[in-house]
Order: sequence, then structure tokens, then C-alpha cells
Amino acid sequence: MNWEGVSPLSQCFILVHTGYARILLAAVSFWLMPTNPGPALTFYGLAGLLDAVDGHMARLLDQGSRVGAMLDMLTDRLSSLCLLLNLALLQPRWAPLLQLCMALDVASHWLHMHWWWDVAQPLAAHALVGGA
Repeated sequence: MNWEGVSPLSQCFILVHTGYARILLAAVSFWLMPTNPGPALTFYGLAGLLDAVDGHMARLLDQGSRVGAMLDMLTDRLSSLCLLLNLALLQPRWAPLLQLCMALDVASHWLHMHWWWDVAQPLAAHALVGGA
């Protein structure tokens, strides 16, 4: 696909709309989950698909940023937490395991993001300038 004729403002709107649509689809999914699991799964799957499209488009249009990465991670974590919370409400006997999954999900992604921005990127930049 050739993006040369598409203005930067139009490119930005593509990403903004996929982000908002993703959040809206996830919210509808969580609202439906307790009573209509089939449609909820469809909406959740579409939200996940838009997540992939949003990330691909950001890289394709060279619009990736640290803020975008953090917002993407935040949206992913909130989606996961809402899903696990709904599952815990629907299946109370699994609640302790699902709570552990929630804690591991948040902690692992938090540590990964901090490791990447605080350790890996400075090391890569140091190597690029010929450092040891």
C-alpha cells in the first residue's frame, strides 16, 4: 500500500479511530460478558484484531512513539484485567488463580517496559556510538 498521497493528519486519524474503536469494542464486550458470552467473545476478538491493525499501521506509517507504546500497553492490561475479572465473577472457584494471573500480567509487563526503556535502549544507543 502506498501512503505517499495520504496526509499526516489523515494518517493520524486512521490510528486514532482504530484506537477508539478498539476501546469501544472492548467496553461492549465486558458489558455483554456476564449475560451474553457469545457476542462478548466476538466483540473482544474484534478489539484484539484492531489492536494488531493499530500496531501494524503505526509502524507502517512511522508513527510509533514512546507514549503510543505506553498507551497500547495500558489498554492491553486493562482489557486483560477486565476479562479476568469477568471470568472470576462468572467462575468464583477460579478467582484465586485468576487474581494471580492478573498480578503476574501487570507486573511482568510493567517490568518489561521499564527494562526496555531504562536498560535495553541506553545499551543499544551506547553500542551504536561505538561504546564498549
